[in-house]
Amino acid sequence: MSSDLVTRQDKDGLALLTLNRPDKLNSLTVGMFRELRDHVSDLYKDDSIGCVVLRGAGKCFSAGHDLADIAEGEKVPSRGWHSETLRLLEKLPKPVIAAVHGHCYTGALEVALAADFILAADSARFGDTHAKWALTPIWGMSQRLPRRVGLATAKRLMFTAEMIRADEAFRIGLAEKVVPDAEFEAAIDTVARQILANSPFSHAANKRLLEATDARDTDSGLQWEILNNEGVGPDMQARIGAFTSKSKT
Repeated sequence: MSSDLVTRQDKDGLALLTLNRPDKLNSLTVGMFRELRDHVSDLYKDDSIGCVVLRGAGKCFSAGHDLADIAEGEKVPSRGWHSETLRLLEKLPKPVIAAVHGHCYTGALEVALAADFILAADSARFGDTHAKWALTPIWGMSQRLPRRVGLATAKRLMFTAEMIRADEAFRIGLAEKVVPDAEFEAAIDTVARQILANSPFSHAANKRLLEATDARDTDSGLQWEILNNEGVGPDMQARIGAFTSKSKT
């Protein structure tokens, strides 16, 4: 087994990042975040990659922040360093999928929420247990969870520390799709290939557009879309040409 805490595997434009402490249910440590941050930084510079999948090795995505590390007092490079790392992941100009099976609790949920969307296996279980341990979120839960599921639902999950199943996560909008565990690998690949079939220029531009106009009123969002439009990509003519040529045959 690899000694890397986060591994990267590339295949035909897809980068698969895997949280790799299966013996500890991929509990999150400073070391894991450091390796995740390095991989994300490298992906900013890698034009060969058009889509990223983040998942966990072994039985689950991640059981959450390593409580032993918290109790011992973590040494981080700077205040807010974990949050900055997830922000780097969130702003990556490529689609990022969190592929979740098994546990996805608290800090792990904060990591998954930094992806563009969550693809869940039937076995996935989600929850925010900050309140159970007398903790408060500092990796982004208070900002990303209500944007994903709505304020009242976020409050319910945060106040109760309730664990929810994959079907409930889908119902409230936390997960975008749920598939049987036996079909999980195939589903990850299918969704990634659907994304990779489309223009990387459009993906990057659309991410920037959605980020800039999130929570704006409609009129100012429409103005932003017009005034800051990034135009057409360098692959537009080739894509249209390929379509028209195919339609003539």
